Amino acid sequence: MSIAGAIRDGGIVARRNILGVRRTPGALVTGVAQPIIFVLILAFVFGGALGGDDYRQFLIGGILAQTLTFNSSFTAVYLAKDLQTGLIDRFRALPMSRVGVILGRTTSDLVTSVISILVIVACGFAIGWRLEANVLQIVVVFLLLLLYAFAISWIGAFIAMTARSVEVAQSLGLLWLFPVCFISGAFVSADMLPGPLRVIAEWNPVTAVATAVRQGFGNEAPAGFATAGGWPADNALLYAFLCCVAIIAIFAPIAVTQYRRISKR
Repeated sequence: MSIAGAIRDGGIVARRNILGVRRTPGALVTGVAQPIIFVLILAFVFGGALGGDDYRQFLIGGILAQTLTFNSSFTAVYLAKDLQTGLIDRFRALPMSRVGVILGRTTSDLVTSVISILVIVACGFAIGWRLEANVLQIVVVFLLLLLYAFAISWIGAFIAMTARSVEVAQSLGLLWLFPVCFISGAFVSADMLPGPLRVIAEWNPVTAVATAVRQGFGNEAPAGFATAGGWPADNALLYAFLCCVAIIAIFAPIAVTQYRRISKR
């Protein structure tokens, strides 16, 4: 099937998924509550020890990167649910693109990510965070965040195609998130981590996105923070974009191949 056909079918599936969210808004509770909780805890519980008001300027970029990464678990769970309930079996019986089925899921989950971004921005303004950039820089940052959310959702799709049950997908979907998000420069400078962890954090895509967001929004690190150096930090926007492209290039074909393998059974 053509690319145009895959996009058309993906749009139909995405519309179906979005209608499902509208009818069950409770499904968005986690996507809304989680970033609020992280902002409040890190800003007011740990923020005093990490730089106070200055840390709040630094924090929001990390919260955005972390929350969008965590949102990939929604893709894993809901796609696994579609597999488990037999909806995917009905899709397989229709003359529709295999890519379109998963594309619809990853595209519709951008709605959750957009809501999460808006919630985090609102929380940021409430705790004193401010944008120190021009309109073009702000638009570029938000486009990067949407691209990253779309890219990371393909990891969730791969997990769902591998797990094929909601319980396993939920476990696997969360298992990798904590080390990826916390061994990074999302909440502290990568240079503050010891030895090998520092190297991992410097090249971590979460660090790249968080750093690119901070640079794009004009948010500086607190005075006591070590300044991260190296190519990833100096070229954060480019590196974050390349990471997004690489994630899609790796996980989209694997997820679609796994889906086709399931379809032949």
